Amino acid sequence: MENVEAIKRRVLRLTVVALLLFFSCLHLVFASADTKEKMEAAERKKQEKEEELASAQQDLERTEENLAALERVRVGYQGELNLLNEEMQLVADNLAVLETKIELKQMEIDETRAALEEAVDLRQRQYESMKARIRFLYEGGSNGYMDILLSAEDFGEFLNFADYVEQLSAYDRAMLEEYVRTEGEIGDESRRLQEEMSELVSLQEGVEAQQARVSELIGKTSNRIAATAESIEDVEAQADEYEREVQEKQQEADDAEQEYLKIKAKYEEELRLSRLAAQSAWRDISQVTFEDGDRYLLANLIYCEAGGEPYEGQVAVGAVVINRVLSSVYPDTVTGVIYQRFQFSPVNSGMLANALAVDKATPSCYRAADEAMSGVTNVGNCVYFRTPIPGLEGIRIGGHIFY
Repeated sequence: MENVEAIKRRVLRLTVVALLLFFSCLHLVFASADTKEKMEAAERKKQEKEEELASAQQDLERTEENLAALERVRVGYQGELNLLNEEMQLVADNLAVLETKIELKQMEIDETRAALEEAVDLRQRQYESMKARIRFLYEGGSNGYMDILLSAEDFGEFLNFADYVEQLSAYDRAMLEEYVRTEGEIGDESRRLQEEMSELVSLQEGVEAQQARVSELIGKTSNRIAATAESIEDVEAQADEYEREVQEKQQEADDAEQEYLKIKAKYEEELRLSRLAAQSAWRDISQVTFEDGDRYLLANLIYCEAGGEPYEGQVAVGAVVINRVLSSVYPDTVTGVIYQRFQFSPVNSGMLANALAVDKATPSCYRAADEAMSGVTNVGNCVYFRTPIPGLEGIRIGGHIFY
């Protein structure tokens, strides 16, 4: 009875030790295929995000260069517009001066025209007066020129009368000549003023044409500035969009970098632990007690991992599972090894559960399971396998490398 109790206690202690060993090794990962693939996927994703970020940054840089070029164009147009506005101001000032000169010249012309009309009228009156005196003197009948002379009482008075008449005639001739000369001068002045007026009007027309030209240039330059401003707004909006994209890509790249570093750190830890496991104690196959269903479970795992591989590859997968059972750093049962967390991808993906539900394992998978469970191994003490990757050394069987 005591022996039975001692055996029970010993079994209980061994069970507790096994459980402790199982849970202590739960997080020991030896460069598993799943982790390696995740690290590679994370590295590819990181590179893709870095490439996307670089592309977005190039787009942003090109857009910023376009924006700077457009801004330089806008500044150039604005400079042209400022010069044109200054020129327009000068033209307007010049036109105002010309308009003032024209007004003054028109006033001079009006005054000269009035003086000319007055001189002509005065000349006409003087001419009429002279004609009336001549008519009086020579055609006046009894009061005519001869009567005046003959009415003189002596020769002296006769000479005086004749001298008076002569002076009166000379005065009329002089006044007539004076008014004719004045009329000529006024006419010359009028023609001069008209010529100057014509020159001023011509200048005014030239300045107005210049004003129209500058106004047109101002309109065109303003339109170019407006168009450039719209282009700048469009490019700024595009730049903002690229900047947001760069920020998003930067965040994605940072996230991918962090994920890659996380998985890489885990992978490095797995490598460290794998080396440790290689130096740990191993049991003999005779020390393993298999449970009912271990064969069924192992055969279906072999089907999921190597159903399309040659028979040697199926045996190798079974041997990896049994090697872990024999290793002191892994669970000591087939169930414990297969369902150890994050070790076999068919477990994580649900593929194994589907296979177990309908027993997809082929006869060759069952033969491979039987050989592995009998202690046969064609991969030595390898405890991992995966699809080949650069730099990974091991035993190549079919589409897997065992290490």
